[in-house]
Amino acid sequence: MMTTPTSFLIRHLDAVMTGMSGTHARHAGSAIRVTGGVITAMGNLTPLPGEAQVDASGCVAYPSWVNTHHHLFQSILKGDPAGINASLTPWLAATPYRYRARFDDKLFRLAVRIGLIELMRSGCTTVADHNYLYYPGMPYDTSAILFEEAQALGVRFVLCRGGATRTRQLEAELPTALRPETMDDYLRDMERLIQRYHDPAPDAMRRVVLAPTTPLYSASPEELRTMAAFARRHGVRLHSHLSETVGYQETARKVHQCSPVEFAERCNWLGRDVWFAHLVKLDPEEIALLGRTGTGIAHCPQSNGRLGSGIAPLPELERAGVPISIGVDGAASNEAADMISETHAAWLMQRARKGQQALPDYAGGQFEGGADAATVEDVVRWGSSGGARVLGLGGIGTLQIGQQADIALYRLDDPRYFGLHDPALGPVVSAGRPFLKALYVAGQSVVADDTIPGLDLAELGAQARAATRQLLNAD
Repeated sequence: MMTTPTSFLIRHLDAVMTGMSGTHARHAGSAIRVTGGVITAMGNLTPLPGEAQVDASGCVAYPSWVNTHHHLFQSILKGDPAGINASLTPWLAATPYRYRARFDDKLFRLAVRIGLIELMRSGCTTVADHNYLYYPGMPYDTSAILFEEAQALGVRFVLCRGGATRTRQLEAELPTALRPETMDDYLRDMERLIQRYHDPAPDAMRRVVLAPTTPLYSASPEELRTMAAFARRHGVRLHSHLSETVGYQETARKVHQCSPVEFAERCNWLGRDVWFAHLVKLDPEEIALLGRTGTGIAHCPQSNGRLGSGIAPLPELERAGVPISIGVDGAASNEAADMISETHAAWLMQRARKGQQALPDYAGGQFEGGADAATVEDVVRWGSSGGARVLGLGGIGTLQIGQQADIALYRLDDPRYFGLHDPALGPVVSAGRPFLKALYVAGQSVVADDTIPGLDLAELGAQARAATRQLLNAD
C-alpha cells in the first residue's frame, strides 16, 4: 500500500457521482478535499498553501464499490467445462464441490489474492467474502489468510464465516466432500474470530459476520435460531444464500410447508442485521415480509444469469423497503468477478426484466419497454452506499463531507468511452475496465495510475496458470 499525504486536493474532475439518491446523486463541483482520511470539502475548490494536489483531469469520481457477496476461493475455478452450461445444483457438484477439498493453504491464498486484485482493479475497496471452506481438523486457517491478504492490499474486509453443521445429499455423495462441523465447533470458532478481528466501528477495516452456507440445507431450524441469538448477543450480522432457484421454494414447501422467506422468519433470520444473496425467486408476500423487516439483498446479476437462475426483482424489493446492494458471487459462476461488469449487468438486466413483462395494448399492456427500471444513479447507489448499509458500515459508501475518503477515480481514455455525452455514466453504461487513475481507502492510495504497488501481474498470471494445471492434473 502506498503512503499518501494526510491532506490532499483532488482537482479538475469532469464529474462526481456520490452514491446518494435523488438530486444528491451527483455533485456539481470539480474538486474533493481529503484530510486525515476523511472528505472535508467538495466543490470548485482552490488549493490551500502547501497542499498536495492530484490532477484528475479527464476523470470521473465514484465512491469506491462495496461488494457484499463473494467466494474468493473460486478465483481459480473460472470457465470449468464440466459446469459451464449447468444450472445451480448440477453446477455445485461439477465445480465448487468437486474442487474445494483439493485446496491447500498456498492454493487458497493465491485464489484469494487473485480475487481481491480483480476487484480492486475495478474500483472496489470493501469486500464481504462468504467463505465456506471449513471442516473438522482443517490443517490451515482460511479466515486468517483472508484477513492477511486484504490487509496486505489495504482494502476493507468483511468475513462472512460460512460452513455447515449438516450437508445436502448432493455433498454427501461426492468423493471429495468435506465433513460438516459440529455446532459447538462452529460457534467456538465464531467467538475466536470476533475477538480477534471484529471491529464494530462504522468505518471498520475488519468485520466478522455469522453466515452458514444455506439456511435450508446447512443447519437445522433449532441451530439457525441458536446462531441468530449468538450473533445478536455478540453484535455481529447474519448472511447467507436464499431463494436463488426454484429448488429453494420446493424444499421449503416440501419440508417446512412454507416459503423460504417464511422459513427464515421462523428461524429469526430476518431483520436489519440480515442480508441474503440472490433472492431471485420470490412471491409478493415474501417481498412484503422482507421489506417490513428491513432484510437486505446482495444482488448478483451475472451469476444469476450465468446459472440461468433468473433476475431478482429489485424495483419491487426497494419499493417494499428492502436495502439493495450488489455482489459479484464466486468466479466459478461468474467468470468476470469485478464490480464494473457487475454493475453494468445490474443496469441492463433490470431493464430487460421489466421489458420482458411488456404486453401489447390489445392484451392489456400499459408500457412498451423497461428502460426506466434502473438508472445509472440507482446502480451506483446500490453498489456503494447500498452495500455499506447492509454491512452496517455507515462511515463509507458515499462521497460527502464527513465520510471516509474511499474514492475511485476513473480516466475514460479508452475508445470504449469516446463520444460519451455525459462522462459520469461511462463506467456503468460502457462497462469494460476504465483506467484507474487512483483508488483510495480512507485517503490512502492503494492503486495509482492503474497500478497496484508491488504487484507483478505477469507473475500472478503465471501462478494462476500453474495452479489451474495443478487442479486439472489431480483428476
